[in-house]
Amino acid sequence: MLETSARLLRLLSLLQLRRDWTSGELADRLGVSTRTVRTDVGKLRSLGYPVEARPGVAGGYRLAAGSAMPPLVLDDDEAVAVAIGLAAAARGALGAGETALTALAKLEQVMPAHLRRRVEAVRQATSVVPGGDPAPDLEVLGGVAAAIRSGERLRFRYASHHEAESSRHTEPHRLVRWGSRWYLLAWDVDRVDWRVFRADRITLLPPTGARFRPRDIPEEAVLRHVVARVGRATWRYRATILVHAPAEEVVEKVGSPLEVEETGQSTCRLEVGGDDPDRLALWITQLGWDVDVLEGAELAAAFARLAARFSRAARVAQSP
Repeated sequence: MLETSARLLRLLSLLQLRRDWTSGELADRLGVSTRTVRTDVGKLRSLGYPVEARPGVAGGYRLAAGSAMPPLVLDDDEAVAVAIGLAAAARGALGAGETALTALAKLEQVMPAHLRRRVEAVRQATSVVPGGDPAPDLEVLGGVAAAIRSGERLRFRYASHHEAESSRHTEPHRLVRWGSRWYLLAWDVDRVDWRVFRADRITLLPPTGARFRPRDIPEEAVLRHVVARVGRATWRYRATILVHAPAEEVVEKVGSPLEVEETGQSTCRLEVGGDDPDRLALWITQLGWDVDVLEGAELAAAFARLAARFSRAARVAQSP
């Protein structure tokens, strides 16, 4: 039985390696008869792998695309390459950060120790050009993502923005990336309420092993909850601006679920905030619309500084 199972995995690996194989080629690679190849192909089909047969004397087999994604068989080098690629996707702004993390958690869970060491060696030998977004701690994000996927309660130490450290016992629900930061939305078991935690302030404790039934909360509600909590808790500067553009266009372009209030056919109000008013002013400028600052003296001053810089740069460019 073990020999048959190993042969099936080897056959699957060969079918994934190349598009077309003749029966004779597969038989030679596996060291079996073409009849055994036909039998093994039938077993793969019964497991859900869409193996197509090509009739004729030189007939053979190919692994076709199916209606569902079947399990893949990777050799050592392929597994390491995929893990490194997933780690890069998790660090980047490709829109697939959490998906990459959960996939990476699944892969590392079944990786042999010597392959995990190879992946870790690449991470430690990789540098990030200064000035870019800070790289997240993949060990923390991977542990959180794994707990979310498996429905396991999560314990960790958490340092608040006031640098007060506390121990948290949570039911993790969702990782949310906003800008360059990651946030965890979780049900706090001790406080009996939803809480939002910045991932870079989390220090994981040993796994609890305790399972929980995930609470039903829509994706839009997740984003609104995170934005509301993060805005109230961490923004050092807040402002309200009038944007000279239709509310629908602003909602579509802003991307993050900020509250947009329609005030006319071509204007809307938008509450914004951040840690640095100069960076906030630059971000608003990049939206490409005229704006009026209704509330927020710090933001108005930042726009004035930005205008002065732009004016000096324009004068230098125009000088002979």
